[in-house]
Amino acid sequence: MREQMTAPAASGGQLPDVGTIRSNIGGWAHLSVVQYFVAESAVIEAWRGPEPYDRRTGFISDLGALKCGIYEHRDVCSPLHLLMNASFVVQGLGLIFGALLLSSALLCIAAKPGVRILPGAASRKALPAAVAVRILTGIAGLGTVVVGFVPEDLGSPFHLVGALMFFIGGAFALLLLGLLWLPHTGMSWFVAVCGTLTLGALVVGALTRMHVPEPGTLERLMAYPVTIGFSAAGLVVAQRVREVRRTAARLAKR
Repeated sequence: MREQMTAPAASGGQLPDVGTIRSNIGGWAHLSVVQYFVAESAVIEAWRGPEPYDRRTGFISDLGALKCGIYEHRDVCSPLHLLMNASFVVQGLGLIFGALLLSSALLCIAAKPGVRILPGAASRKALPAAVAVRILTGIAGLGTVVVGFVPEDLGSPFHLVGALMFFIGGAFALLLLGLLWLPHTGMSWFVAVCGTLTLGALVVGALTRMHVPEPGTLERLMAYPVTIGFSAAGLVVAQRVREVRRTAARLAKR
């Protein structure tokens, strides 16, 4: 993916339209997933379990449990469970809208304005990778929507399936996106590291079956980097869409 794939606008090839409303909404949709951290903090403050909720030992899904009581040897009671589950759904919809609205060509260039996608071997590799990023992002988004609609204490296997879709789909999407963005933005390393952290935590979780001294910390190492990575990606797109629009507005006034 480091091969010559892009060129200034004077060259032939495909020139993604960075300043569209579609790109703007897609960027902000990805950026919107950061709302999760606000919702989580509010739900933790309202926790009514016999012991204060601790991010190091408490599972994220405990915050969305519908009923107070014992669940898998944990005493859970989350009065604001509706807020937590709504946050999961909103987060998932943000990822899904981002996957649908941000074009593959735009993802290839990190929304860099005035750059064309050159025909050739490099672009033939990059564009399918960008399509894969969109598909994996959609899978991650659908997974967290499922988590929101199927809380852990309903006893449905779909809750775990949804969580794994979010972790695995999000991790691989961020890793691929980071590689695609290497020639275009320093944020590429941050995005790729977020995906790598989640994958590493997933491996540890699978090997230990989450039987570790701080399972809440381990689960957050799976989840937080996905949310942070997509927020960072959305910020890159939103900022560059804003730059293109400002430039177009200045030129229109002349």
